[in-house]
Amino acid sequence: MKNSAILLVSCPDAKGEVATIADFVYRHGGNILHADEHADEESGLFLMRVEFDPKDFDIDLTDKDLVDFTKHFSPIAEKFQMKWRLAQSSHRPRMIILVSKYDHCLVDLLYRHQSGELACDIPIIISNHPDNQSIADFYKIPYTVVLITKDNKPRAEEKIHSLIETHKADFLVLARYMQILSNDFVNRYPQRIINIHHSFLPAFIGARPYHQAFERGVKLIGATSHYVTEVLDDGPIIEQDVVRVSHRDTVDDLIRKGRDLEKVVLSRAVRWHVENRILLYGNKTVVVF
Repeated sequence: MKNSAILLVSCPDAKGEVATIADFVYRHGGNILHADEHADEESGLFLMRVEFDPKDFDIDLTDKDLVDFTKHFSPIAEKFQMKWRLAQSSHRPRMIILVSKYDHCLVDLLYRHQSGELACDIPIIISNHPDNQSIADFYKIPYTVVLITKDNKPRAEEKIHSLIETHKADFLVLARYMQILSNDFVNRYPQRIINIHHSFLPAFIGARPYHQAFERGVKLIGATSHYVTEVLDDGPIIEQDVVRVSHRDTVDDLIRKGRDLEKVVLSRAVRWHVENRILLYGNKTVVVF
């Protein structure tokens, strides 16, 4: 894959922002490969993703803290009140997967990772059950069980946090991890926890959404991948998809069809996060395809 630099920007919408950013990349020897922007009229916010070839770029991008880039780009950022982040496609973020007993999302992620579709590293899988040990062994990824009960949840979360820090994770994926994370835990990793919920949010939040959908007699069921926030199943939505169901379908049919959706929707969301295609604003996202 060709190495590229990716600049993600959000700021109040104003004239000249696209031209200024394009001119900055050009003046410093960069060649723009892709540029996508969105102006949100309701919030007055401008969002932009610029991917450029840094081969002839005259600003040092090898420094982890981006001191040189920050020095040159700061005058523009200050002028337009920009929040910005620079990423590089060659960087492989470290993803830790949390899973319970259901294995379909886990298997899909691990297969896509092995095939090269997900350009990230998986240092460890954490579970509150031993059931998926054999799957982790097959893919040669360490698997750790952290048992959780109603009495030991704070201690268990501290152990998980310790594992996350030890393995220097960049983000977490809840691959049908059937535990509600505490607010304290969630707040340690803002915009760094991706979840899959087995319904088309905001419909049927919480537990047993397929049963809720069956009782309601819906004609479509869905799956939603989103960033985790303090409010259950209410974080910024990254990806959704649906499948048609009929009056002949049982709850088990809905669950079977839903699982096919869940794994695809979650893997898409993870890939877009890894590829720095997501810009967040408020409780929404812009996803650049």
